[in-house]
Amino acid sequence: MHCLAWIDLSQNLPLQVRQTLSHFFSFFLYIIPTLMFGLFQLKKIFQLSDNFFYWLKITFLSIIIFGLILSLFVSPKDYLQGDTVRIMYVHVPASWLSLMIFSAIGICSLITLIFKIRIFTIYAKSLAPIGFTFSLISIFTGSLWGQPTWGTFWTWDARLTSMLLLVFFYIFYILSWNLIKNFFTAEKYSSIIAIVGLANIPVIKFSVDWWNTLHQPASITLTQSPAIHASMLTPLLIMFLGFSLFSLFIFFIRYKTEILKLKKNKLNNILK
Repeated sequence: MHCLAWIDLSQNLPLQVRQTLSHFFSFFLYIIPTLMFGLFQLKKIFQLSDNFFYWLKITFLSIIIFGLILSLFVSPKDYLQGDTVRIMYVHVPASWLSLMIFSAIGICSLITLIFKIRIFTIYAKSLAPIGFTFSLISIFTGSLWGQPTWGTFWTWDARLTSMLLLVFFYIFYILSWNLIKNFFTAEKYSSIIAIVGLANIPVIKFSVDWWNTLHQPASITLTQSPAIHASMLTPLLIMFLGFSLFSLFIFFIRYKTEILKLKKNKLNNILK
């Protein structure tokens, strides 16, 4: 049985779409954590061949190109927003990933502070620029989407404001590593920033429910059937998969770079 079999997906969705959704979320709930705690071990990361990175790059590029074709040319127009809705296929996956990555950074930082398992510091530090990039993409595409929809590029809406706050948490986290030269001091302050920033994640998520906002409520949740047609949901999930594999590709590179930096500074023994 798939790990999301308990989710009550609407019977209005075709069986093939429901099976695709189940496989899709099974991948992220099982495969990704397995990679994180197995493949990302200090020794194994350096055993990855150039061929692995080549095919990973080919895979995410192919998926993103396929997703863009579906998003731009195959998926239907929205009956109210027209072609403007196509911004969603970049905006929504970028927003999801920016939240997921910061959540991972916060959890890794919490583990580091409590248990002193410093490999999680390297996980968090490697993820930060990736999440920061997606948070900027989310803000930028959201502004582009907001102009024709709301009549303005920006408003101090609860969702937009909390998302902007997330961008600043990313900035503060990255700056703490760049400005503080001592590894252990930077680790401490960056971890505190990430843990404090975790409180902003549920605010972003539930802002549309807690306050009256211009931003629409979530169309996809784990407890209800999707409020979006399969013809739009499919390219959206494909773009999310492509962006996720791209993030994985960049993470591998940054992770390896961070380990090499520690070895150069003769600090690699802290990971043992």
